[in-house]
Amino acid sequence: MQPVHAEIVSIGEELLSSESETLDTNSVYITQQLGSIGVRVLYKSTVGDDEARITDVLRIALRRAQIVITTGGLGPTVDDMTRQAVAAATERTLIFEQALLDEIAEKFARFNARMSANNRIQALLPEGAVVINNPAGTAPGFYVDYDGALILSLPGVPREMKAMMTQTVIPLLRERLGAPRVIKTRILRTAGIGESHIDEQIGHLERLSNPTVGLNAHAGQTDIRVTARTDTEAEAQALIAAVEAEVRAKLGDHIFGVDKETLEQAFADAVAKAGLRVVVGELYTGSAIQRRLSKAHFPEGSIQYADSEVMAVLRDSAEGDLRAVAEHVAAALCAQYNANAALVVIAEADSSAMAVTNGSETRSRAYFYGTDTTAPDVPSGWAISMGWHLFKRLA
Repeated sequence: MQPVHAEIVSIGEELLSSESETLDTNSVYITQQLGSIGVRVLYKSTVGDDEARITDVLRIALRRAQIVITTGGLGPTVDDMTRQAVAAATERTLIFEQALLDEIAEKFARFNARMSANNRIQALLPEGAVVINNPAGTAPGFYVDYDGALILSLPGVPREMKAMMTQTVIPLLRERLGAPRVIKTRILRTAGIGESHIDEQIGHLERLSNPTVGLNAHAGQTDIRVTARTDTEAEAQALIAAVEAEVRAKLGDHIFGVDKETLEQAFADAVAKAGLRVVVGELYTGSAIQRRLSKAHFPEGSIQYADSEVMAVLRDSAEGDLRAVAEHVAAALCAQYNANAALVVIAEADSSAMAVTNGSETRSRAYFYGTDTTAPDVPSGWAISMGWHLFKRLA
């Protein structure tokens, strides 16, 4: 299967208004559905209710993608302009379809609702368009073949759009594209190394078309996603295995797990293998580390959490910059709690510092996060990452 690219065009003034609370969840869902059949979305565009602007966006989309999916603008009101714009972009006239109007009227009757005269506009379609049935509403969708591309127009109501995607659009695209029967993904999870450094090592792999390789950065870890699209399971596994082997050769020391394995459990496993007794201290983080590590299974007695009052006293007794303070607190906690390893995060007004120690070696770093009140979760992730990377070497 040759690479097929798509563009999603979200239509509606409410998606651009600063006063609107409407979020474009449709494009996320469509991206996921297209990905399931091997179609990669390269562009997402949002445009308001203006026929000329919608037409311009569609013309651009049709030049750079084989599949264009629009959502919104298929209602009966004057600001619903998708069908007119699609007709203009594909150089067609709008044709009135009496049979389609009869179907719309039948739906209104079935829903026990009155159909207004302006619903007649919903029976206008670009010449040669094929109707996409709407099983969850009254607004029909349609698709048009144009100059080697396919443009599909769906309503903006999420419930209606989803029903049409699963019942009609995805089956249609599978048939047309000869979509691969197998799509297999392998996620290699790394810690202790930043996204940019990973890119330096495997950037050439990120240019592959099959399998595709992508990076997804989180606080303290970066996931490497390898996805193969083939006709058989064996072919997919072979493609992924070759890429995984190269990634492991370059980054193996930083890979803590695969697929659904978590950094928290990798940290716990490193503690267990090294036979450590770890004390965790955090100040002004909202117990971010404890919340995360509570998801992992630790051997009995291998982890304990420092009292916040003890942390405050130790912090006030230390001197130097925040990074030096975190190192001092980590060493003090080991002595106070009879531990041979410690992990510490201290968050303050606009910055934080973290330190991990195994008694003989200490690592630390500072983190600045401005006014972001959710930011203590970020250094907490980095602290767990640093702890895993340091403790696993002792096993």
